[in-house]
Amino acid sequence: MRVAVCQLDLAVGDLQGNRASGVQAIVAAAESGADLVLLPELSDSGYVFSSLAEARSCASPSRGNPTLGEWHDLASQHDLAIIGGFCELGEDGKLYNSAACVDPTGVRLIYRKMHLWDHESEFFSVGSRLSPICELMGAKVAVAICYDLEFPELVRLLALQGVELLAVPTNWPATVAPTDERPIELIKAQASAATNGIWIAIADRGMTERGVDWTGCSTVIAPDGYPVITPLSAEQTGIAVTDIEPSRASDKSVTARNDLIRDRREDVYRVVVQVDPPQPNGFNCETTLESFLDQR
Repeated sequence: MRVAVCQLDLAVGDLQGNRASGVQAIVAAAESGADLVLLPELSDSGYVFSSLAEARSCASPSRGNPTLGEWHDLASQHDLAIIGGFCELGEDGKLYNSAACVDPTGVRLIYRKMHLWDHESEFFSVGSRLSPICELMGAKVAVAICYDLEFPELVRLLALQGVELLAVPTNWPATVAPTDERPIELIKAQASAATNGIWIAIADRGMTERGVDWTGCSTVIAPDGYPVITPLSAEQTGIAVTDIEPSRASDKSVTARNDLIRDRREDVYRVVVQVDPPQPNGFNCETTLESFLDQR
């Protein structure tokens, strides 16, 4: 699988301009032979909202969503899958910080962010379900969004369900790191990949939005915890492309005697995977092209 992570310069409220930036990145990724294209969190709306009213003005329902419709057209045209964040207006009238996976057959999954960061709670409601898992090119793929990645329980639960690649649209606000140290967000992502033996792809923002600088560091991390793409700097925008072998995530051995999953002490501690009914927005891994086109 060839994966492209796209680090974009977006502007809050500029729906048309943000979608155009996404299209440009997707086309460039397709020209590089990408099978999967990853865009940042809230890639259609921008992030630094000034009010709930502004956030609501940027939101659209998942059904008939212009961003997802555009992604479907591009996925069909270029025979690839697209994962990215969008500002969702739920059927319940609430706003959600959501992400979708779209391929030529339609919407494969929609996930609503479960862990809201800082001011996000002023605009969004929390999601209540782990990402569905869908199969892309034989790889089991799921989604987490930004701050979600900092909760090891979430990543472990997905790994226990067989996820091989975790796609993470993100908006990491810049923080101050000690000299010559990587940002702590990237370190946590590397630790999550190594602890669970999975691939993690990250697409962050670049540049600045309303005075907020971004961490950047868009990259792809291998199951051993090391990036296979040099993380992009915060001053960069564009795409980075790499080939991965998702099946590497099936091997959890770390030595001839040790295994990341088998060595857990379930006689002492245990994590439980909660199986939920289909998502209230109606999308799951079985969504068909016909039903998606009907919704458009």
